[in-house]
Amino acid sequence: MTAKTKKLLRIAIPIALAVFFGWYTFSKLPVDTIIPFVKSANYWWIAFGVFLGILSHLSRAYRWKYLLEPLGYTTKLPNGIMAVFIAYLANYGIPRSGEVLRAAVLTNYEKVPFEKSFGTIVAERMADLVVMLGIILVTLIIEYDFILNLLEQSFQPKKLILLGLTGIVVLFLVFIYIKKSSSKFAVKVKTFFKGLMEGVLSIFKMKHKWAFIAHTLFIWGMYVLMFYVTTFALPDLDKVTIGVVLVGFISASFTIAATNGGIFVYPAAVMAAFTLFGIEKDPSYAFGWIMWASQTIMVIVLGSISFLYLPIYNRIK
Repeated sequence: MTAKTKKLLRIAIPIALAVFFGWYTFSKLPVDTIIPFVKSANYWWIAFGVFLGILSHLSRAYRWKYLLEPLGYTTKLPNGIMAVFIAYLANYGIPRSGEVLRAAVLTNYEKVPFEKSFGTIVAERMADLVVMLGIILVTLIIEYDFILNLLEQSFQPKKLILLGLTGIVVLFLVFIYIKKSSSKFAVKVKTFFKGLMEGVLSIFKMKHKWAFIAHTLFIWGMYVLMFYVTTFALPDLDKVTIGVVLVGFISASFTIAATNGGIFVYPAAVMAAFTLFGIEKDPSYAFGWIMWASQTIMVIVLGSISFLYLPIYNRIK
């Protein structure tokens, strides 16, 4: 497979997934079922959720400075903020293209070498991955009984134990193979995990490591909180617990990584997660659309303003 084909597939597959899930969810649950919920929603709570989302993005831009300083670069905060919003906007077009564009902004306006700028973005993504894994672990602890019961209903206890043991054995064999093998695939996997550990551990070696960690926790705290407070906009979701919110948040987060900003798939993922806990489909689906649309509109508006104002700001400076 050529590099050009791989690049084309990276763009085409997320778009195809978004179109398929969009068609599937619309065919199963027409749009007109969510309109009454959207009309009766409390928009003050939605606006508050958007405000929390903005705070998380501003914190992300400020946190970026901590990774650039050890490299010898002191960048202007407005450039970092606009680069972050432009990156989020670009991801709605081509998934993961925002990271490249974000690094390119600093290269163009702050004279930071592209490979160094992009390297700091990879490092912060590794820190984000660790926090996301922590959120998943906390969710498993909070909803342990429910998840265990769900697995027992889906699998018989003996089959569940056998499946778990099989999984452990398979992971152990894969680990041994990758550790001893010198194949191209094994080398790539080892390089990835080595880079992952180096990136995470490098955070503890930086000058402002505790500030970096605090910003990382704040960013993800705002993500979860904006998801939670937006549920208050719909009276039908008044019985939603923090455990349900975390399951819905995790489910929705994966759709953002897999498609163009979670388009079409995000609401369906939220609905699927909420209905597991006995919440009705219509308000769950409506909430998913309200949550996705409010954050998307915010990114489009602020990303477009950043894209237009970025050259003007730097020309003045």
